[in-house]
Amino acid sequence: MQMKILYNIRLLLVILSIIIFSCNRKETHSNGVNIIETNLTEFVDPFIGTGGHGHTYPGATIPFGMVQVSPDNGVSGWDWCSGYHYSDSKTIGFSHLHLSGTGIGDLTDIRVMPINKKVDLTTPVNTRDEIPYISKYSHTNENATPGYYSVFLDDFNIKAELTADLRTAFHRYTFREGDDQSLILDLGYTVNWDKTVDSQINIEDKYTVSGYRYSTGWAKNQKVYFVLQFSKSINGYDLYKSNTKVERSNTVKDTATSVQLFFNEVVKNQLEVKVGVSSVSIDNAKKNIAEHKNNFEFDLVKEKAHSSWENALSNINVETKIDSLRTIFYTALYHSQIAPVTYSDSDGAYRKENDTVSYADKFVAYSTLSLWDTFRAEHPLLVLLAPDKVSDMINSMLAYYEDKKILPVWTLYANETNTMTGYHSVSVIAEAYLKGIRGFDIEKAYEAMKQTMMQDERGLNFYKEYGYIPYELLDESVTITLEYAYNDWCVAQIAKALHKNEDYNYFLKRSEAYTHLFDPETGFMRGKNKEGVAWHEPFDPKFSAHRVHADYTEGNAWQHSWFVPHNIERLIQLFGDENTFVTKLEQLFTEDSEITGDNVSADISGLIGQYAHGNEPSHHIAYMFNKANAPWKTQYWVHQILKTQYNTTPKGLSGNEDCGQMSAWYVFSSLGIYPMNPASGEYQIGSPLFDKSTIKIKEGVDFTIEAEQVSDANIYIQSATLNGKELNRSYITHQEIMNGGTLHFVMGSSPNKNWGVKN
Repeated sequence: MQMKILYNIRLLLVILSIIIFSCNRKETHSNGVNIIETNLTEFVDPFIGTGGHGHTYPGATIPFGMVQVSPDNGVSGWDWCSGYHYSDSKTIGFSHLHLSGTGIGDLTDIRVMPINKKVDLTTPVNTRDEIPYISKYSHTNENATPGYYSVFLDDFNIKAELTADLRTAFHRYTFREGDDQSLILDLGYTVNWDKTVDSQINIEDKYTVSGYRYSTGWAKNQKVYFVLQFSKSINGYDLYKSNTKVERSNTVKDTATSVQLFFNEVVKNQLEVKVGVSSVSIDNAKKNIAEHKNNFEFDLVKEKAHSSWENALSNINVETKIDSLRTIFYTALYHSQIAPVTYSDSDGAYRKENDTVSYADKFVAYSTLSLWDTFRAEHPLLVLLAPDKVSDMINSMLAYYEDKKILPVWTLYANETNTMTGYHSVSVIAEAYLKGIRGFDIEKAYEAMKQTMMQDERGLNFYKEYGYIPYELLDESVTITLEYAYNDWCVAQIAKALHKNEDYNYFLKRSEAYTHLFDPETGFMRGKNKEGVAWHEPFDPKFSAHRVHADYTEGNAWQHSWFVPHNIERLIQLFGDENTFVTKLEQLFTEDSEITGDNVSADISGLIGQYAHGNEPSHHIAYMFNKANAPWKTQYWVHQILKTQYNTTPKGLSGNEDCGQMSAWYVFSSLGIYPMNPASGEYQIGSPLFDKSTIKIKEGVDFTIEAEQVSDANIYIQSATLNGKELNRSYITHQEIMNGGTLHFVMGSSPNKNWGVKN
């Protein structure tokens, strides 16, 4: 009774604080624009991106949380990479680790499913529809908000609710009055790339189940330890080893283990479950939920999750007359703060790729580093919104370097997947340091950057020998060469900042590798042979071959020939002059959208002409007009992308979310700025969508962007001022944003071809 009274008092205090917080953030009006500040999470729709090719999940997590508890449909397929797709209407349960918007399926670990009857788990299962605990559901009985998810399981008459804190998931299941109350834990059934290699389930006592699941997949050596704690006692259980029921035992170990648990107190129709996970041990999984002790505080945790998202979203406030734009914006801001995810336990322990256990000393270790995607816009956004987490992410990269002597490419649960091209951890480190983030050892970081770009793996041996990668020596040679050139430029900038002049000159020279691959006759970057005298023939700039005998990664020559963000001025010279460059660049958007080839990459989506917004290599391109004295063309095409490639439906993303990058592009671009070259310290100016946007830099310092007369017709900048002084350039600097102030645009329906143009 005392525990219940204490819980009610705590819940009341949380609710009162939220009411007070809401009252202090009252509704105001400015120029006829409704400014609703009381509950930004109301504008977030986690179902955006769960349809089409967005590959997001609708379940519960908090910003950068270790657990992502979400429903699984049980289907293996590209559009089910997150475990869930909006087109589906069946579920096999709720697992605790998920990927947000990736193009490869893994995780969905430690899956549980409530049920109101006893089932036989000895029958072999070949497809998800043969699973005896599968249930239908309807989207009309499904709800998702930041940090909370619920669904009604039609076949079992159970309402399932999920929420989470940083390292613990919370479930609440409401059964129909008088029904049996049961829960299934299945560690054997897998989807997509994931396969169980070993698992164990222990019935520790009447309230606790623990164990582990080892798997291989995208992450080749993934180890997840778990503990489940229940709000009511276990009355009985059936343990299974593969398809065999295990008698007279409280533990089972096999590649495929499962258990059905039966609970007492049928009269009380709710069952609550706490789930902790760890990469280290069962004991650490218990430590991760230790702060909750034996309390089951679903509503309290739900309110805390809500508050954590309110805080994360409140760093940017936008004012607009159009509610749908607010929904798209705050959902994008939400998606851009899901990954990377917390990986170290509450005591700092985490498992490394070499299977040793390490301790994060004065930092939080992070996993799910989708760097090929996120270096472009998501990490630049985190530099503004969560600089402390950026330094922790870099320390996580440096911890990886300690063992491997190479910086990570794409790490998942401490496993290097080596997915995608380049070494863009180099860009993330360079950008952070050059934008003033400390919190990590820059000398060690520079050593890691230099060592990574001087080793011989992943084609760097050819790159160093020839000055580019010849097409006959490595697939995707053009994309890899262009990305290494940018990585080299990033190393050069840190060498310069650290007064390492010899290194600076070396890497700056190497960053010109793109010049070897530019074909002036066609205006494309092309594969070149190792003798340096012949292009790869036959050549079709619309041709795509997905990962096999291709010169380009997940794209074609139209999409990949523009990746020289560090020296667009030199790229313009290669074209001959600005007019030639602008004509070719605009042709990208106006060319027909045919993609040729028998093995076209599915990642080529969101097409405007040959521009493919659904994949990251295109994301900087519309801003390149700024560098060629045609900023009004940047304004036009950025607005077209904003208007056509995002919406409020489940198909609201034109391609894979990719751990926040697709959404971070929208966040920046809708504000009117974009980090075309993240490490440069400049943000290119595009076409703002909102009447007013305010970025909270720090306590007492805001940076405000105003767009006077902005509308769907008024997309062109007529004039601009920065802190009251005329601004006639098409970029602003990071330092100008950090200083705070106001960037004011006057918008119009016709381009002002004199604004932002160098004389």
